[in-house]
Amino acid sequence: MQVMHNLRPMSNNADSQLAPPGAGLPVIELWAARLLFALTRLRGGRETFVARFEQERAAIRALVASCPEAQRGEQVLIARLRGLEDSSRDWSVWMTLDHLRITNIAFARVINALTHGKVPPGKASTAAVKPSVSVTATVEADFERSCDDVLAAITKATDLKTKVRFGHPWFGPLDAFGWAAMAGTHMGIHRAQIQSIMAGLRQ
Repeated sequence: MQVMHNLRPMSNNADSQLAPPGAGLPVIELWAARLLFALTRLRGGRETFVARFEQERAAIRALVASCPEAQRGEQVLIARLRGLEDSSRDWSVWMTLDHLRITNIAFARVINALTHGKVPPGKASTAAVKPSVSVTATVEADFERSCDDVLAAITKATDLKTKVRFGHPWFGPLDAFGWAAMAGTHMGIHRAQIQSIMAGLRQ
């Protein structure tokens, strides 16, 4: 896979060449993603969702630890990965953690609300969960806390197969079971992103 190293002074040019936030995935890729996610929900359960999430969390933690701290805030323009919006491919390691922090908090809140019979206010949007370019090392602890929130929401729920649902912009209305399945899958996409970013940093 081609990985292009892009230091911060070039990022403004890179940003102008990327699709706008919230543009989504190519149509065929989106169809494939919906099928794969349906299979994940069909074959999985609370235990497998928790195991996948913990596995990806540990892998991300190890990757971050192996990256020199001085480079963790350096943006790298990578080739687009499957499941990744075009606008998200010019991030740093810390920006990726910030995105995961934001989405993990959202996943936990949605799961908690649905398992209490409530539909969260507002509407989920991929454009609304982009990271800050000025994120710092503090995001590493914040990311870990957000992971704890997700695991607590999944494990403490009496029943994840809720009657109420909350819409995902790509996968439609999901019950708490669907959002629990999403959490680990989403972490896996961005673990691969961090791997690509680190490959670019080594060039």
